[in-house]
Amino acid sequence: MYSFAGAAKILGVPESKLRYWAQVGFVGPSARRGGKPHYSFQDLVSVKAAKELVDRGFKAGEIRKAIEEVRATLPHVDRPLDRMRVAFDGTKLVVVDEGSAFESSGQRLFDFGLAELAGMGTQGGSPGSPAIGTVDRSSSSIDGKKRQAYDWFVEGTRAELSSGSEGDARAEQCYREALALDAGLAAARTNLGSLAYRRGDAAAAREAFEAALALDPDQPEARFNLANLVLENGDLELAVAELRRVLQTAPDFADAHYNLAVALERLGGRAAARAHLEHYLSLEPEATPWAEQARALIERLD
Repeated sequence: MYSFAGAAKILGVPESKLRYWAQVGFVGPSARRGGKPHYSFQDLVSVKAAKELVDRGFKAGEIRKAIEEVRATLPHVDRPLDRMRVAFDGTKLVVVDEGSAFESSGQRLFDFGLAELAGMGTQGGSPGSPAIGTVDRSSSSIDGKKRQAYDWFVEGTRAELSSGSEGDARAEQCYREALALDAGLAAARTNLGSLAYRRGDAAAAREAFEAALALDPDQPEARFNLANLVLENGDLELAVAELRRVLQTAPDFADAHYNLAVALERLGGRAAARAHLEHYLSLEPEATPWAEQARALIERLD
């Protein structure tokens, strides 16, 4: 099983994006461990395929249909994973044997090996572990308006990948279209808040984050973003309280540990700050600028 943080590292997808996709029912974890959602190996395959399809401009409805087909196939594969690949020909996803030719009437847009994916995840869990508490994520469980809202939402996340104000403007339009169809789509409000923050409108950002939390109090991204605004305004005690709530829901949210440590250090909680910095480094062990800053702050606390 794999946590959000573990799946993000394996797949090279931002943890926040994985959480958004899961929240809106696009693609996400189907298992639970200790009361928390976790990804099975089959889920990792689905998310990797979804990422490839999103990057190539396919619509959310088309992606969901393709993913449902490959998820239905994987449990019945009885050959070694190191010989299997997932391929997409422009119409459907199929699981194929590397030793067999892949015949298709369309262009083969991408494929990836399951052995490589499984190998990347050996430190994060047990590939192929049975899913516990499986959730029905089939498109038949979603009514028409919500399905259209998800499509707009995914189009918005794709637009955000475009650099510059045009991409952000298109993303905002998509999120507002999504909310017009499904006013309860909390993740769209969170993303609108992030767009507002990027353009320097802190008041609109806070309003959007608070609206998202009114719909989904347990959404860690909205609360994390709200906590950062509070921290920037200098309200350290409220920021600490909000960041602690983030970690109650998402204990492996690395950036929340880092920001909580910063707030605690300013309040004089040196021991607690150090503990959260060490936890941050256990989640983000690579030599990044943020990791170096965390180590420097630990040295200051000694």
